[in-house]
Amino acid sequence: MEQEAILQQKMQALKTGTTTCGLVCTDGVVLASDRRATMGYFIASKDVQKVFQIDDKIAMTVAGSVADAQFLVRLLQAECRLYKLRNGRNMTTKNAASLLSNMMFQYKMFPYWVQLIVAGFDEKGEVYSLDPLGGVTEEKYTSTGSGSPVAYGVIENGYKANGGVKDNAPVAAKAIAMAMRRDAATGEYVDVAMITKSGFKRLEKSDVIKMLEN
Repeated sequence: MEQEAILQQKMQALKTGTTTCGLVCTDGVVLASDRRATMGYFIASKDVQKVFQIDDKIAMTVAGSVADAQFLVRLLQAECRLYKLRNGRNMTTKNAASLLSNMMFQYKMFPYWVQLIVAGFDEKGEVYSLDPLGGVTEEKYTSTGSGSPVAYGVIENGYKANGGVKDNAPVAAKAIAMAMRRDAATGEYVDVAMITKSGFKRLEKSDVIKMLEN
């Protein structure tokens, strides 16, 4: 009963926290998030990274417990490096998402307090959404965190299925910006990253501001 109560508390806590999103484009993927970390109604930090580069062409967004998220980021980064050393090539995005899913499933009785997006570019852009129990689904676009209902409204209205990263980066940025207006746990500024055949690139804060002004 105590374990069940802890699980219920963790799942309830996932309803408050942040907003992230991932969009598949014709030439890659776009990831975006806010930078606020909260503890209930208290703003714990105003500059928390939530979009992490995992490998040359793989990245991950995190929502939920900072400790759990940072541990899983470090773990997946290490596994990708080990895979490259053993096999002489990079792990694929699908394999990275599957590996992370399996690791999370092992702890389903006491799950990691997170919602994750794993995205990357192999022969094409791919986005995978992972729940706390290790469930994984491939999506054209997805959003996590407490501001995701607002973000979905913006994405579904503006997402360009046949558009490139330059077309969809403003959509992702605006989705997070709109969530910041309505969700108290989402705030500070918008962080945007792209992954294409050239690799991972995080946009400068000034470039994101200009994007939102247009």
